[in-house]
Amino acid sequence: MFVDKATVLIKAGDGGNGIISFRHEKYIDKGGPDGGDGGRGGNVVFEASRNENTLVNFRYQKEIKAESGQAGGKRRKHGRNGKDLIVRVPVGTSVVAQDGTVVADLAIDGQQAIVAKGGDGGFGNAHFLSSRRQAPRIAEKGEDGQEFEGQLELKMIADVGLVGLPNAGKSTLLSVVSNARPEIANYPFTTLVPNLGVVDIDGESSILMADIPGLIEGAAEGKGLGDEFLRHVERTAVLLHLVDAYQEDVVATYQTIQKELAAYKVDLASKPQIVVITKIEGLDDEIVADLMKKLKKVVPKGTPLMAMSAQSKQGLKEVLRKLRVMVEAERAKVVEEEVEAAGLPVLTLEGHEADAYTVTKEDDHLYVVRGQKIERFASRTHFDNEEGVLRLRDIMQKTGIMHELVRQRIHPGDTIAFGDKGQMTY
Repeated sequence: MFVDKATVLIKAGDGGNGIISFRHEKYIDKGGPDGGDGGRGGNVVFEASRNENTLVNFRYQKEIKAESGQAGGKRRKHGRNGKDLIVRVPVGTSVVAQDGTVVADLAIDGQQAIVAKGGDGGFGNAHFLSSRRQAPRIAEKGEDGQEFEGQLELKMIADVGLVGLPNAGKSTLLSVVSNARPEIANYPFTTLVPNLGVVDIDGESSILMADIPGLIEGAAEGKGLGDEFLRHVERTAVLLHLVDAYQEDVVATYQTIQKELAAYKVDLASKPQIVVITKIEGLDDEIVADLMKKLKKVVPKGTPLMAMSAQSKQGLKEVLRKLRVMVEAERAKVVEEEVEAAGLPVLTLEGHEADAYTVTKEDDHLYVVRGQKIERFASRTHFDNEEGVLRLRDIMQKTGIMHELVRQRIHPGDTIAFGDKGQMTY
């Protein structure tokens, strides 16, 4: 079964808790704190594999969850880290969050991406030993692992994408030039799923060709099958646009497909393209020439316009050779772009963004503090532990949050909330 979309809950492992412990051994007085740190939670790692070709497994596996870290132990024993979960998906799979953010785009066999990071383990009380704090009774909770509902989308990676109205001869062409065996019949929408085939050209090189289910007018808006499968055209290097010679109006036929390609969320009409009149085996040369003349008026300048028959193989070699030239040119462009991109350093401001915070007065007695770094500290704090709360107050003092709360006229007894990570009384 071919499945190219799936929704799953992705959950990285939680960090293990640090513990409060003091060394207790015979004849050793004041052994001191020896509570160990918790282990890190496992990451969820997606890996592209050419041995996978569908997302069908994720129809039944709705939750992907990595192992959590274990709590620390006595004698400063570090809790065991959770194992990373490796999830193998087909090459061409994207992981998209609910807000539309692309979390990972796996386009190369063997490529890996961490889509959800495991939580860090909490520190045990041995971590807080200092000259001023000889017997700390502070231990941190482990952080929660990242969790989100993700949409998995498979976009086939092919050199050439076959597009055209239903029954334009796409499946027939693929079956003739490759070892693919798509379903072929004399009625529209025979092809219900994309098909892939490897095409050898003159024994010198090969290209990967994808047969995309037929488009109709309004496909980009969800009509017919086209909207479901247009995403598979996104990654193709070149489009082979087939126009049935027996259509009443070949110009209108061509323009219908171009309109749908342009209306898609990514302008597919701008991709390199070869326009080919198909099924010419039973037509006179004059008729074919007349059809070519009509299409030449609307096909953009520089776009190759050809004619062929997959059944009789008339003009087929010429089309394949032209495809090879265009695909090789596009491949060279991609390599050049990758080299240029690799030479440019990417500068980010993650450190500054992590330190940023906001303080908002929600009502007369509630102040909400938000910020990546402070919320992280709060998530690791046991709010029922007095020393843990005092440590959090020290952090707020050093970062200027306490000053901002005073500026906003907070009063003793008012509540301070740290996003959804916990709260305490001022």
